[in-house]
Amino acid sequence: MTNSKRGFATRLGAMAATAGSAVGLGNIWRLPYEAGVNGGGAFILVFILCIILLGIPVMLSEFIIGRSTHKTIKSALRQLSPKTKIYRFSYFVIIGVLITLGFYSVVCGWVIEYLYQAIVGGLSGHTSSEYTQIFNGFVGNGWQCVGWTIGFLAVNFLVMGQGVQKGIERISSIMMPLLFLFLVVFAVKALFMPGFKDGIEFFLYPDFSKLTMRGVIDAMGQAFMSLSLGAAAMIIYSSYFNDDAPLAKDATIIAGVNTLVGLLAGIIIFPAVFSFGFEPQSGPRLFFEVLPGVFQQMAGGQMWAIMFFTLVFFAALTSTISLSEVVISFFHEECHMSRNSSLALTAVLAIAVASVSAMAFNVLDHVTVFGMNLFDLFNTLSSNLFMLGGGIFTAVFVGWFLDRQIIIDQLSNHGRCNRGIINFTIFALRYIAPVAVIIIFLFSTGII
Repeated sequence: MTNSKRGFATRLGAMAATAGSAVGLGNIWRLPYEAGVNGGGAFILVFILCIILLGIPVMLSEFIIGRSTHKTIKSALRQLSPKTKIYRFSYFVIIGVLITLGFYSVVCGWVIEYLYQAIVGGLSGHTSSEYTQIFNGFVGNGWQCVGWTIGFLAVNFLVMGQGVQKGIERISSIMMPLLFLFLVVFAVKALFMPGFKDGIEFFLYPDFSKLTMRGVIDAMGQAFMSLSLGAAAMIIYSSYFNDDAPLAKDATIIAGVNTLVGLLAGIIIFPAVFSFGFEPQSGPRLFFEVLPGVFQQMAGGQMWAIMFFTLVFFAALTSTISLSEVVISFFHEECHMSRNSSLALTAVLAIAVASVSAMAFNVLDHVTVFGMNLFDLFNTLSSNLFMLGGGIFTAVFVGWFLDRQIIIDQLSNHGRCNRGIINFTIFALRYIAPVAVIIIFLFSTGII
């Protein structure tokens, strides 16, 4: 068993926290708009297939590294491969997590702004073009954008200050049920919208004539990103698991919950979009320029807007908590700093990166790198370099270099897991995951 002071107090709490790490803006924001621009149902079908063939095996590779050592990524790699310098890869991961936390927190700041505007009635009474002007005006206001970003991070690190059990586990155990409650309420509401049939048909009916190779690659990338893989969050959380936790079962449940949240988000969003005459191909601006117009036309629209952006806030916070824990635990256990000092240093670094990212649309809008502003640069580095790099590393390391007996022991729980699952996981980590991640990288970077 893990040390109770270091690990989660209960298996339910561990599952809630780990599922919360996976469930984030990638499910509620990114999956619906990716489905919208890639033809709907066929994209969703490929996405689910990729979750099974790519997502779950890579998640298990992170679980194996974390649970077999009960240590942070650096110490875990040093223990599992003591004769190499492979532990140095942990520095790459930590830098990537800080960059990810930085740009991701900016979007979370946007969510808080829209939640605030929903509460005070600022999202009511506007035309579609005015919603675009509102969003552009907000992100163009440096102080306001940076302020909400720092405000979100303050909430994030307030939770982290309570520790693993009283902070991460407790808040996840509260927020995840509330998130599902909000999703179910919205899904029931969607049933009675006039565009429900058209929205569901677009989102779930697989019309493969609308699916391009680009859509297939995007589905692969979405499956990978939506599970928060490659950022070591699953490594650090699984290091808090008890030794008798069934890893294969837990990974399947977490992937299932993650996929269900994304599907519910689409079931909620697309009937509303079709009901009020908006375009399902609206892309990333779906949340901030399209949905406020949808809520305005619904009975009790202000209440629905408040509930929706509260839901998104919960999902965002559970994800940033896991990213923060990766860095905090690294400083705490590898640099021998106190938990409070580690938290303070992580907060300072995250706020610095996030503030620069938030100013990319205003004060620093003249600064570009490779033709991208700083927000887009951090986003690209996070998704195309650090997360994909982290994912292919863990897959190859576990699939090809880790002692096979460690894999068997961790996945079998000493003979309690089907051997076929173990063989499939090893095969997927050796052949499917590396090839898939390389293809995603080549397409996402424009090399192909």
